[in-house]
Amino acid sequence: MSTTSTASGTSRKPLVIALAVVGVVAIIVGILWFTGTAPAFLNIGSHVKHHGNHLFRGAVAAVVGIGLLVFAFIQNKKA
Repeated sequence: MSTTSTASGTSRKPLVIALAVVGVVAIIVGILWFTGTAPAFLNIGSHVKHHGNHLFRGAVAAVVGIGLLVFAFIQNKKA
């Protein structure tokens, strides 16, 4: 085991943790939008309640969250 692989592995650890945390938060926000229980500060610019808009935002948040978790997994495997 060389020192360069160890050094690059430890420098990726904070990135992997941050990606995983943001991914989980995005999935939770997506679920909140799907159920319609999202807090008011997440509904910026939504003065009129449109259920289709909430479904779209929920889907986008869920896809972004899953994408971030997959990217974190890939970065963790490279280390």
